Amino acid sequence: MLLKKTRIILFGVAIMLALSCAARADFRVCNTTQEAIGVSIGYRAKAGWMSEGWWVVGPTRCKTIIDGPLSSRFYYLHAEDAKNHGRWDGPINMCVKDSEFTINGVNDCFARGFQKAGFQEIDTGTQTSWMVQLTEPVSNNPALNTPLVTGAPTK
Repeated sequence: MLLKKTRIILFGVAIMLALSCAARADFRVCNTTQEAIGVSIGYRAKAGWMSEGWWVVGPTRCKTIIDGPLSSRFYYLHAEDAKNHGRWDGPINMCVKDSEFTINGVNDCFARGFQKAGFQEIDTGTQTSWMVQLTEPVSNNPALNTPLVTGAPTK
């Protein structure tokens, strides 16, 4: 009798864990290249603009950057490969530094002892979960040698 109750409880726990994993929401970055990539993000928080980094995403791996449902529509992404062959950036300037960081504000980066980097806007719409894929450059032509950032809601 005790064994049967234990099995029922374990089965219930297993079902709950499976359902919670299926409903998981987050912001993930996937690296489809053959180099490790450092990722930093920017977003609007209650206290103002924030930038955070660096998450290292290994070759052909994914990493969760924001755990839980997304609270903003727009996130900003800057990434660099470990050997400086690729950079995923954009026209939005935010502050970064060489080591792990959380920085409040996007103005006066240099005066505050930080560097300035370009971030690409990621529009997640009304989704609570999103995945970004960082891919190799699209061409061997230096004029077109831009790595791609693609994103889509995850389920």
